[in-house]
Amino acid sequence: MSLLHRRSDTRPRLWRVMLAVLGPGLVVMLADTDAGSVITAAQSGAQWGYRLLLLQVVLIPVLYIVQELTVRLGVATGEGHGQLIKRRFGRGLAWLSVATLTLSCLGALLTELSGMAGVGLLFGVPRWITMAILLGGLIVMVWSASYTGVERVALAVGAFEFAFLLVALRTHQALGPLIDHSLHIPLHDPGYLYLAAANVGAVIMPWMVFYQQSAVVDKGLGVEHLAMARIDTAVGAVLTQLIMMSVLIATAATIGRSNPHAPLDTVQQIAGALTPFLGQQTGRLLFALGMSGAAIVATIVVSLTAARGVGEVMGFKHSLEHHPREAPWFYGIYTALLVLGGVVVASDINLVMLGVAMEVMNAILLPLVLGFLYLLARRALSGPLRLQGPYAAFVLGTIVLTAGFGLYAAVRGIALG
Repeated sequence: MSLLHRRSDTRPRLWRVMLAVLGPGLVVMLADTDAGSVITAAQSGAQWGYRLLLLQVVLIPVLYIVQELTVRLGVATGEGHGQLIKRRFGRGLAWLSVATLTLSCLGALLTELSGMAGVGLLFGVPRWITMAILLGGLIVMVWSASYTGVERVALAVGAFEFAFLLVALRTHQALGPLIDHSLHIPLHDPGYLYLAAANVGAVIMPWMVFYQQSAVVDKGLGVEHLAMARIDTAVGAVLTQLIMMSVLIATAATIGRSNPHAPLDTVQQIAGALTPFLGQQTGRLLFALGMSGAAIVATIVVSLTAARGVGEVMGFKHSLEHHPREAPWFYGIYTALLVLGGVVVASDINLVMLGVAMEVMNAILLPLVLGFLYLLARRALSGPLRLQGPYAAFVLGTIVLTAGFGLYAAVRGIALG
């Protein structure tokens, strides 16, 4: 029997329930700081110093607001995001939503696997060997583990991302000049706007909405667990942005200071930004740990999310709680996506440019994704959980500003770049 459903009047029960509830928010937020996000943050610091740092801070509450709505929908309806869109708006709009999800997941998967290929190249390991080892391990893990087992692995691997915090602390940046520099924002520059759009897309991603709602359902969380699930989401939102800021600060303090506006063309160059503070071997090792944690946890999340999304709309079983014999399509789609991504990444592609481009694509998709989320929070929820009153107006304003800025920055950056 799940810890969520055990009855006990003893004091330790609170801790057991808390530990059982925590997870979906932390996992999705650690996945949010994925390989593409790390690359985008590094490119931001290298080309614009600290001028994109303030945007990372502003996006913390935006990220929480968006993901908290998915928690509400999950605990109140017991349905995944695609399934809920299908029931409320029909199969056609559900397919549109899942098509958006699949495009975002494929783009993210390519950046995650590219990040891991770059880590392998740091140590002289060919791309195809890295892909074979990584994908083989992930396929075996998902086919043989429950949701709880996969979540624990994701949290353990994702913890390596905190290596980036250590790097930022070792830069010993004075707070005054850092804040002063971050307030000089060149909104007239198309190059800046393009990276600003990439940063928005790197933080608010379509697949995060689908994943957390499905994870809440898979974990069996109910309305009584909402308060702890919100804490889980809030802590994750702060941690993921701290990691993004750490990468930006590290590259701004090195490449951004010595060679402003210099683009990063390889993952090895990003790793090289850490060596002035930590030494070549230590810097390379910490970067490899951080990037691996970011890429692996996100690979797990995006591949499962795509398989779940398709399953929700098509109606086949789509949960890790089902054995592969019970849900062959779910596990088959998951495996096919990984193999396809591995084959593409094993070819010779520019990993850094791909990562930034995928985040810009996410920014372009935001109006559709956040629009569906807002409408569901208004129509699928009832009572105190329903999005209403002044807070509904505030959330709508936040969504319009975020999606609007991301779309504007992306289009203008591409058009004028």
